[in-house]
Amino acid sequence: MIKRLLLGIAILIAVVGFLALQMGGKGTVNGQPIVYAGSASPLLAAEHKQLNILIFGGTSGIGLETTKLALARGHLVTSITRRPERMPIEHDNLNNLKGDITDSNTFNNLVGGKSAIISTIGLKPSSNDVTVYSQGIKNVLAAGKDAGTNRIVTVTGIGAGDSKGHGGIFYDRILNPLLLKTDYADKTRQEKILKSSDSQWTIVRPGFLVDEASEKAYRVLDKTDGLVSGSISRADVAHFLLASVEQNTYVQQTVFLSN
Repeated sequence: MIKRLLLGIAILIAVVGFLALQMGGKGTVNGQPIVYAGSASPLLAAEHKQLNILIFGGTSGIGLETTKLALARGHLVTSITRRPERMPIEHDNLNNLKGDITDSNTFNNLVGGKSAIISTIGLKPSSNDVTVYSQGIKNVLAAGKDAGTNRIVTVTGIGAGDSKGHGGIFYDRILNPLLLKTDYADKTRQEKILKSSDSQWTIVRPGFLVDEASEKAYRVLDKTDGLVSGSISRADVAHFLLASVEQNTYVQQTVFLSN
């Protein structure tokens, strides 16, 4: 009986995951293509000094794409993850370390001297209570304040805060309530904590993530009125993260990214 139940759950997750992949494409605002809304993707700085960036979650997904892009731009990168052995790249400017954003003792001594802290952490879908995002950002803010590192950028997603209800019918009524409810509840708490701080924060809400090359043709929106999310590549999210850090833009702003 238990095996059948587990098999059924596995099949359900697989089906939901497959359907989720069919979402995305081009977003819309009030029924019009998103290309007519918001602003164009920012440019990386034409001339830039070498930055020293701390990335939580740098071994996969958006974090890995950000790590690769930052290294290609000549920056110093410290990646902190619970499984640093999963890092697929090596580089002279990369410091790949074991740590946990929910345990400040594992990274407090690494925050000093950093130009910016970027959090790209994520969890697998779960019905359990989630606190990693809210506790993690509390730890980051405290460590940053003690060390004098004030620039903090975090990735949440469509469904956090006032972006809830802007993912389309399938995502809003099935996928998010079924698999992502507790995850996004804590991402919303994370956003509130960060917004109430006096740090130089930026909150980034990407649309549906896909593994495609960066095209740098996504849109940046600061409002969700009439929005239905499209997709965006993880590489394009990384492009925005690094551009906002290099040029120190979108400070104390919450932005949504989508094709």
